[in-house]
Amino acid sequence: MQNPRLATRYAKSILDLAIEQNQLDAVYGDMKHIISICKTNPDFVAMLKSPIIKGDKKDKIMDAVLTLQIGQLTTAFNKLLVKKGRESYLPEVASAFVAQYNLKNGIVKVKITTASPISEETKNTIVASIKKSGIDKKLELETTVNESLIGGFVLESEGNLVDASILRDLQDISKNFLNNDYIHKIR
Repeated sequence: MQNPRLATRYAKSILDLAIEQNQLDAVYGDMKHIISICKTNPDFVAMLKSPIIKGDKKDKIMDAVLTLQIGQLTTAFNKLLVKKGRESYLPEVASAFVAQYNLKNGIVKVKITTASPISEETKNTIVASIKKSGIDKKLELETTVNESLIGGFVLESEGNLVDASILRDLQDISKNFLNNDYIHKIR
């Protein structure tokens, strides 16, 4: 049920309203909090997308879960989403808002995936080397662990992907063995 156009429009509207009311950073924090709740609590997302649960019940559940942790502007925006029947798009809207906020403030999101957790020193080294490559924007580094990489890293930023993992090397070697020109193919 993804609808990036709708999510972008709603995110733009809350961004403009937050700028108008000088609450941009507060709403940004609220949206980051909503994203973290949606990532860690699949039941909350399922409740938002459920056609069985009525809007007023969803509104009460969202109040119970979010009201003490988010500001009035974000709460009013969430109520508007429920009133319009668009609450199922809340995770997408929150992500679109964060993307628009990052674009407006010149923040580049960099995601690095490694086989094991990395230290703060390694993170700082990565940020320094990225900045040396000519990026003069603020960097927001997100790290994840994927043990299937075996070693190395996968770096994602602004639609670019650098895969320097052992898993990728092994897959390339496997392809080379399958396409060996020196062995005649028997059919």
